[in-house]
Amino acid sequence: MATILVVDDEMGIRELLSEILSDEGHVVEAAENAQEAREFRLRQVPDLVLLDIWMPDTDGVTLLKEWAAQGQLTMPVIMMSGHATIDTAVEATKIGALNFLEKPIALQKLLKAVEQGLARGNAAPVPGGVAAKPALPVSATSVASSAALPILSSDGLGGGALAAQTASISFDIPLRDARDAFERAYFEYHLARENGSMTRVAEKTGLERTHLYRKLKQLGVDLGKNKGE
Repeated sequence: MATILVVDDEMGIRELLSEILSDEGHVVEAAENAQEAREFRLRQVPDLVLLDIWMPDTDGVTLLKEWAAQGQLTMPVIMMSGHATIDTAVEATKIGALNFLEKPIALQKLLKAVEQGLARGNAAPVPGGVAAKPALPVSATSVASSAALPILSSDGLGGGALAAQTASISFDIPLRDARDAFERAYFEYHLARENGSMTRVAEKTGLERTHLYRKLKQLGVDLGKNKGE
């Protein structure tokens, strides 16, 4: 378990990244601007920082320079932006950023970058900052927003339970109601199987997390009862 600081002026981005990384077992702290990030860094050294470039008070590259100049860049930093140029990304990596993620950030790209960042952070520290070999910029390819439902499993890994649930669906109801009942059973099965981890359920079902949340809410699936099971 790692402590990850997410610095972004967009509340939606902070909340989404916090949910994803919390599901992965990390402790997530959030800062909406550079000043909050500075104050957090003075109190604690996070294991990793996800730092947005464009912010209203002080941009992420400037904050990165401050940390480097003050000897506080002792943790891996991954830059994020939806508008930055290649020159900006190169400049950030020269200062000491480990990687650069272009928004919208694909789920698998995010998790891979975080994993690599934490692995780099666990290496022996270098006086004055993080020894980081600039990584190639991560592409902005998005996770697919939807996918066809897979065939029911019969491999002995729980498919029988799902089949039992779906067997109770009446064929005498409208198609839309039957489809909703099946999808509800399908998602409840995956939530239970993945111990309530939205990240893993998103991977298994092929849905982007925000789409998955909306779908579960629409179907009336109780997320609370699946947590920790």
